[in-house]
Amino acid sequence: MNLLIVTGMSGAGKSQAANALEDIGFYCVDNIPPAIIPAFVDLSKRGNQELGRIAIVTDVRGGDMFSEITEVLENLKKNKVEYKILFLDASDDVLIRRYKENRRKHPLCDKYDISMSEAIAKERKMLSHIKHKSDYTIDTSLVSMSQLKTELSEIFLDGINVGLKIQCKSFGFKYGSDTEADIIIDVRCLPNPYYVEGLKNKTGLENDVQDYVMNSEESNEFLSRLINFIDYSVPLYVKEGKSQLVISMGCTGGKHRSVTFAELVSKHLSESGYAVSTIHRDITK
Repeated sequence: MNLLIVTGMSGAGKSQAANALEDIGFYCVDNIPPAIIPAFVDLSKRGNQELGRIAIVTDVRGGDMFSEITEVLENLKKNKVEYKILFLDASDDVLIRRYKENRRKHPLCDKYDISMSEAIAKERKMLSHIKHKSDYTIDTSLVSMSQLKTELSEIFLDGINVGLKIQCKSFGFKYGSDTEADIIIDVRCLPNPYYVEGLKNKTGLENDVQDYVMNSEESNEFLSRLINFIDYSVPLYVKEGKSQLVISMGCTGGKHRSVTFAELVSKHLSESGYAVSTIHRDITK
């Protein structure tokens, strides 16, 4: 059985994540108090056909019962129940905007008679320990729901016990840095196709853009040194037992240089035998 615990900040997209996980074969249950998780796991094993992939969403909506999450997870490990944790996060201003758009209250506002910003700060403090323990973290601040579904599919479509999953991402600094990245590579120092006639409206997915970016000694030396760094560091992440590694390439707009390098690094990692996916965050902006 593959068990995935989905948690995170209120308003970060846990319900949408559950819908996306259900689409790729998970049996999803939303808003379960942590204390009920072991009983649900036992129940799932009793039928004629054991549920193979389960995603359980649990968060501060469970009230005081959510404080039991750490003890419950420790007991699952003691009973040799393997699980992974997916943590959904977003910046404070994005969370506030989403609540205003939906005209809903944060679950801690009434409970503690505090403002929205105070509730978010309190929840972030409450969840800091579980975020630190999470196997996968996704920041949805700049991610659409369709992009979230794609990202979850890339991570979990083959299962959650396959070892290190690597994401090679491209992004544009003008839209904000990639807050979920483990490694950020800034390629704004390299030749920019944006200023070349006929290339401005194309992307790094096209050969002529890639050819332009890589048609310089600096770009090739940059790539060579980057590959050497990746070949040295990735096995260290594997050794540490990391489940997800996000390597992000950033340029100004996220369409040309960063896309080119994300594609090249992804190709190298795939040829080296790693489970790798490629996501271009800002390519359509």
